[in-house]
Amino acid sequence: MPPADQAEQSMSPAMPAILPLRERAAVQDAWLKERLDTLVPALMREHGIDMWVLVAREYLEDPVVATMLNATNLRARRRTVLIFFDPGGGRPVERLVVNKHGLGGMFSPAWDMEAQSDQWKRIAEIVTERAPKKIALNVSSASAFADGLTHSQHDDLMAALAPEYRGRIVPGFPLAIGWLETRTPAEMARYGEIVRVAHAIIGEGFSPAVVKPGVTTNHDLVWWYRQRVSDLGLASWFHPSVEITRAGTPGVLREEPHVIEKGDMLRVDFGIVYLGLNTDTQHVAYVLKDGERDAPAGLKAGLRANNAVQDAVTSEMRAGDTGNAILARARARAVAQGLNPTIYSHPIGYHGHGAGSAIGQSEEQRFVPHGEYRLRPNIAWSIELKATQPVPEWGGQMVDFKSEEDAFFDGRGVRYIDGRQTRFHLIGADSGE
Repeated sequence: MPPADQAEQSMSPAMPAILPLRERAAVQDAWLKERLDTLVPALMREHGIDMWVLVAREYLEDPVVATMLNATNLRARRRTVLIFFDPGGGRPVERLVVNKHGLGGMFSPAWDMEAQSDQWKRIAEIVTERAPKKIALNVSSASAFADGLTHSQHDDLMAALAPEYRGRIVPGFPLAIGWLETRTPAEMARYGEIVRVAHAIIGEGFSPAVVKPGVTTNHDLVWWYRQRVSDLGLASWFHPSVEITRAGTPGVLREEPHVIEKGDMLRVDFGIVYLGLNTDTQHVAYVLKDGERDAPAGLKAGLRANNAVQDAVTSEMRAGDTGNAILARARARAVAQGLNPTIYSHPIGYHGHGAGSAIGQSEEQRFVPHGEYRLRPNIAWSIELKATQPVPEWGGQMVDFKSEEDAFFDGRGVRYIDGRQTRFHLIGADSGE
C-alpha cells in the first residue's frame, strides 16, 4: 500500500467476492491456530506469566474466550475453562480445555468426567500439578476486554485453588489486551479485502440508484445499508447513521427522518463484520444541484482540512507512546496549520471499538484514561476525527467535516488499509456515478 499521505480510496470500488461460510471457517480457524501457536506464547513470555486461566459460561463469554472458539463452537458451551501453561525451557505452551465437549482440536481436552465429576476440582488439580509461579486472570477495572471473569466464577475458582496458589494471582490485562489488539500478517493480508467490501457498500448507497433527492430520507438510506449488509451474508456491528448537513440549517439532521435534497452534504457512519474482523468507516457525499458537476469549493476545502488532521494524527503515532501524548502532539500540529481539530481515534479488529489505547474522545481532547496505555506495533486503527471550518458558499456557516478510515500501524508508520477518502462521493445525474 502507498504511504498514508498518498493513499486515495476509489469512490466506487468493485465488490470483492464474499466467501461462503465453510470457506470463511477454514480461513478463520487457520488464523486462530497460528495466533494460539505464536501470539499467546510471545505475550506470556514478554510479561513473565506462566499460566493464564480463562473461565466463561455459555452466553456470557469472556471477550477473549469468544475470540478463541473455533468455527464450529459458537458458544462457550456450559462452563468452558481454557488454561495456558508455559513449562519454560523453550518448550511449547500447553493449551488445555476443561469442559464437557472439547474445543475442535485447538486445545487438548483435560477433563475426564468419569474420573473426576467436579469441574472445579479438576481445574485445581491441573494448577497443582504444574505449580505455576504466576496465574493470570481476566479481572480489570481498567478495561472490559480484560474483565471477563465474572464475580461468581472468580469466587468459585478461588475456593477450589489451594491457598498457596491464591496468592499467585496476577492481572491478565496485558495478555487479554495484547491478544485482542494484535493483528497477524495473515489477517492483514485479507483485511484490505474486508475494508474494500465496506467501501463498496458505501459507494453503492451514495449513488443515484439509491438516493433520489426529494424522495429518499436519511433513514431510508440507513436501512438500505443495513439490508445490503444482511443480503451479502455479513453482519453490522452497530446500526449505521446518515446525517444531513444543509446550508442555512445549524448542526446536522440525523435522529429523525429528513428528505435528502439537492445541495445537501451527507455523512454515513458504517461498519461490517466479515471473517471475524470489523470495519468502521465514515464517508461524506454531496448531492449535486442542477447544473453542478462537483461539490462547492468550500466543502472540498473542508475535506482537505479533514485529511490534514488525519495526517497530523498518523504522523505522530509512535510505538511506546501513550495515546494521550499522541493526542497532544497531533492537536498541536493541526492547530499550528490553522485547523480546528477534534480527534477520537481508536483500535479496531475483533471489536469495532477495539482493545488498546485511545487517541482522544469526541468529548475529551486532553486526557482519556485508557489513553495512558502505550501503542504497540501491529495494531489496526480507525483514524476517526473531524475538522470544523466555515463554508463561504453557505454564508460562512460552520461545518463539521467528519471522517473515519481504517489503517494499520506496524510500529514504524501508518498505512490506510484500503486508502482514504480525499474527494466527495457525488450523487446526481451529472456526477458520472
